[in-house]
Amino acid sequence: MVITLKQQLVMNSYKTIDGRGASVHITGGGCITVHNVKNIIIHGIHIHDCKPVGNAMIRDSPNHVRIWETSDGDGITIRGSKHIWVDHCSLANWYDGLIDATLASTAITISNNYMTHHNKVMLLGHCDSYVQNKDRQVTIVFNHFGEGLVQRVLRCRHGYFHVVNNDYTHWEMYAVGGSAAPTIYFEGNRFLAPPIPARKRLVPCLKIS
Repeated sequence: MVITLKQQLVMNSYKTIDGRGASVHITGGGCITVHNVKNIIIHGIHIHDCKPVGNAMIRDSPNHVRIWETSDGDGITIRGSKHIWVDHCSLANWYDGLIDATLASTAITISNNYMTHHNKVMLLGHCDSYVQNKDRQVTIVFNHFGEGLVQRVLRCRHGYFHVVNNDYTHWEMYAVGGSAAPTIYFEGNRFLAPPIPARKRLVPCLKIS
């Protein structure tokens, strides 16, 4: 089953998208938007080839329609939301990020996913000056970051990040980066660097002024 979106798929609180038992592909315009909601599960979906759309009337609840601004072209956009679980999905080839979580989103788990063939993989944090993210909590676990990924295989700002038992394979620019004093705890990950010395460099992550 291929679901080709014309506009963003906007999720409400306490909702699950579950593709178990079927091959469900979501593609096209906007892809999935999680905006100012809570308790969301996205499971077992293939999400790929998304592009920016918007400035259109979109139904965001059973009884409400409003104009949504142009999306960034992320596969999954998470803004101002909490208790979000993305599990057993495959993600590839989008316009901007595969999964971007901004604007004080927290209590996020990204697990058992396969990500491949993309430039800016995952941004967790709005900007360095957005201090509302300082208590953010994110778990990244059992994911395979596969071939064809360029950068932001994890890009963190502020908050607390537990990154455990993931497989990083041959990134093209850099794997993990952080700014604005995030706490990133790595445990049991495998990093298979490309055969280029500059791609294997470990940059000091503690700055004391």
